[in-house]
Amino acid sequence: MKPRMATAKNTMTSTRNETVLAGLGLSKHYGDLQVLSQVEFSVGVSEAIGVVGPNGAGKTTLLSVLAGSVKPSAGTVILNGVDVTCLRPEMRCRRGIGRAFQIPRPFGGMTVLENVIVGAAYGARLPHKDLYKQCVAVLELCGLIDLANRRAESLGLLHRKRLELARSLATDPRVLLLDEIGGGLTDAEAAELVSTVKQVRHLGVSIVWIEHVVHILLQVVDRLICMDAGRVIAEGEPGEVLRDAAVADAYLGKSRT
Repeated sequence: MKPRMATAKNTMTSTRNETVLAGLGLSKHYGDLQVLSQVEFSVGVSEAIGVVGPNGAGKTTLLSVLAGSVKPSAGTVILNGVDVTCLRPEMRCRRGIGRAFQIPRPFGGMTVLENVIVGAAYGARLPHKDLYKQCVAVLELCGLIDLANRRAESLGLLHRKRLELARSLATDPRVLLLDEIGGGLTDAEAAELVSTVKQVRHLGVSIVWIEHVVHILLQVVDRLICMDAGRVIAEGEPGEVLRDAAVADAYLGKSRT
């Protein structure tokens, strides 16, 4: 579909055991409040990881640390074998980290196509001769091609979420960080979203997906990570993690606000 993703699909000879993105001993505190504590994390080539946990577990903070919008208090972020801990978010984006936020953030006053062009031009830095072709491919993948000339702020929730995904994909990521993009969707809409994410994986993009709607995750991910109070309390095959007593306690045995 796009240069890096097409290369991954056509020439990828490595296995999912090859690490694309890793967090080593990631911690984050605000004064006395510990939000992340010694989190170890990795995702392989074309692998999909689901991150679950109760509210306040540190899931979104983990994505923010990986993307670069939050600086860790301790630990290291490794992307494609290179330490990127000190790089700003835009530099990490250009090296292959894309992110779609829980609450869609379209650029108001711009069309759907123009929103995606921003991602391709400033995130992927695609040359002008490739820009339009690649943005059209992204819109087709995300089911937005018929809405390309609509103003972004006029879209309904499903299409706003699709635009958030499309704009992230336009940055040409090797790893896509998804923050609860299934929230607020009907079952039919969620099924469409799952189909799109599966196509993205087929192109060789790795996925890290936070989601409270667990049955959506189970249709996509290879592994689940469960967090609670800033720590990883379980990791592994999805069914195994969901049967873990510590996971049940995190969701059901503690009072949450």
